[in-house]
Amino acid sequence: MSAQHRFDVLILGSGAAGLATALALPEHLSVALLSKGPLAAGATSWAQGGIAAVLDGDDHLDNHIQDTLAAGAGLCHPDIVRQVVEGGPGAIEWLAARGVAFDQEQSSDGAARYHLTQEGGHGHRRIVHAADATGRAVEDSLLAEAQRRPRLTVFEDHLAVDLLIREKLNLPGSGCVGAYVLNTLTEQVETFQATHTVLATGGASKVYLYTSNPDGATGDGIAMGWRGGCRVANMEFNQFHPTCLYHPEAKSFLITEALRGEGGLLRLPSGARFMDRFHPQAELAPRDVVARAIDHEMKRLGADCLYLDVTHLPAERLKHHFPNIFARCLELGIDITKAPIPVVPAAHYTCGGLVTDARGRTDVPQLYAVGECAFTGLHGANRMASNSLLECIVFAKAAAEDIVRRLEKAPSRETTLPSWDESRVTDSDEDVVISHNWEELRRFMWDYVGIVRTDKRLERAQHRIKMLRREIHEYYAHHRISGDLLELRNLALVAELIIEGALARKESRGLHYNKDYPECSEAPRDTVLSPSPLRLDALASHRWRT
Repeated sequence: MSAQHRFDVLILGSGAAGLATALALPEHLSVALLSKGPLAAGATSWAQGGIAAVLDGDDHLDNHIQDTLAAGAGLCHPDIVRQVVEGGPGAIEWLAARGVAFDQEQSSDGAARYHLTQEGGHGHRRIVHAADATGRAVEDSLLAEAQRRPRLTVFEDHLAVDLLIREKLNLPGSGCVGAYVLNTLTEQVETFQATHTVLATGGASKVYLYTSNPDGATGDGIAMGWRGGCRVANMEFNQFHPTCLYHPEAKSFLITEALRGEGGLLRLPSGARFMDRFHPQAELAPRDVVARAIDHEMKRLGADCLYLDVTHLPAERLKHHFPNIFARCLELGIDITKAPIPVVPAAHYTCGGLVTDARGRTDVPQLYAVGECAFTGLHGANRMASNSLLECIVFAKAAAEDIVRRLEKAPSRETTLPSWDESRVTDSDEDVVISHNWEELRRFMWDYVGIVRTDKRLERAQHRIKMLRREIHEYYAHHRISGDLLELRNLALVAELIIEGALARKESRGLHYNKDYPECSEAPRDTVLSPSPLRLDALASHRWRT
């Protein structure tokens, strides 16, 4: 019999979204916080830029709202944008109260205030940051407080397999009652039962060959939610960060666009600027515009990379505000105060995800989604810089408040759940299948479903993904699971959802650019996909034991 756990709340994911949700819950609740690997291995720790919030007297909430709506290219949900923006100042103070040491400066009257930077799409300085490692500061501070909570239990190296849904288990009632989870150290599947479950598993940028994200960004929560009965929306909008460091030893190292906010200039190999030919805001244009411009110029010139030049900026200011970028580039032989930085675009953020309401609730009762795995309506067709960490904090608080309200009305009750059944599966001696399929998937997604798309490329990708998912499904049904297999299974499903969303959108808008439909349609609409029982998304029947 595998291990059985029982909690009031189960949170899958240990980044900003998961930690903030856990810490927003009352301390008397029993909470399990699961991390698929080491606690700080997620995307939060990699975030460089900062958190957008209106804190300057010359700025206004309506300015932040309008900038977000403009970047979202007509698809942002205005009510959600207002909810998140209005929660910005409070989110910063909540984080500061938990020890996040945001950079400060002296105002003209000698008082201390937050140092604010400006990033692409923002019309004002409103990015609160901790040097150029804001995500690490947030993660470290929230983790430290989480470890002081006596009823908050942290499980590292625990990768969720699938959600436990009453209807699928033939239990009375409806909704989610927890998850099956693979302990990757013991290789045993454990059962986590909870009255409420929160998916805070991050995005799916690992579906692309080149990404700024850590290895764990495999779309696990999106895939599990879909298999559990949740709708997804706008999966075709994948944000490609314009500037990832181009160097053979610099895997996934991001060059924050705050450098461009401080005056950095994008240049061709010849040294000429080019962004003014693509957008009136030049280097401060929204990310999708900058990424497409770099992609266009690289293909036009046959160049391996382009360059971000900050050599004209004061050297001491660069070293002070961007110490990690300065140090990492110097390790690789690039002194950014004297030489331009070689950069390429890379998959960076999943703007679509599981459909939620303003409280983080999904279509499945007792199941919430917070952070990058969720589609709240905030980002529209293009996420504006530094709105994502803000979304995590605001929605974590909203979800936690809703969970508390529901627990007060209907206290948790225990249900007898079936244990994981491996009686009809065998060990695999063909693990090469996993590694081969993994590489094939990421390569054709980059080639066919990348920054610039066509219907022909998308149809090729659709054909390939259907064959690949059949192979993976057969492999999953007959062999014992592993972490690599689970991630591949999830990533392949998310890839298919991205392709289906892209094929359904007969226009170019925001992050989705299709050469066959270069114009933007007059009527903005979300692309919402619903699960079907005819798809290969249900667990193999022999996995369940009553």
